[in-house]
Amino acid sequence: MPDVPKPPKAYEEFIKRYPAIGRAWDDLSVAGRDGPLDANSQRLVKLALAIGAMREGAVHANVRKAMAAGVSREAIEQVIAMAASTIGLPATVAVFTWARDAMADPKPKVK
Repeated sequence: MPDVPKPPKAYEEFIKRYPAIGRAWDDLSVAGRDGPLDANSQRLVKLALAIGAMREGAVHANVRKAMAAGVSREAIEQVIAMAASTIGLPATVAVFTWARDAMADPKPKVK
């Protein structure tokens, strides 16, 4: 299993303050992975959902997680390019900059 990027400090602080929410979040995440999609496909779907919702933090996180899982930069960029016909070009360019930032400066990996 690849190293998972370390979550942002604010996330860790929130989960420390509200551990039951953290456990529920983890359970929801695990339940969502139950199905026929392989791990890389799941990563790309999660990225696409973050793009569609225009969630900058989620785009950053999902790009980092996809890269840690071995998803190619080209595959990530294709998902972003495919969004243009749905979310529009200006929004897609914004997402491209978010992804570029995440690719250039990944978070430290958990050991």
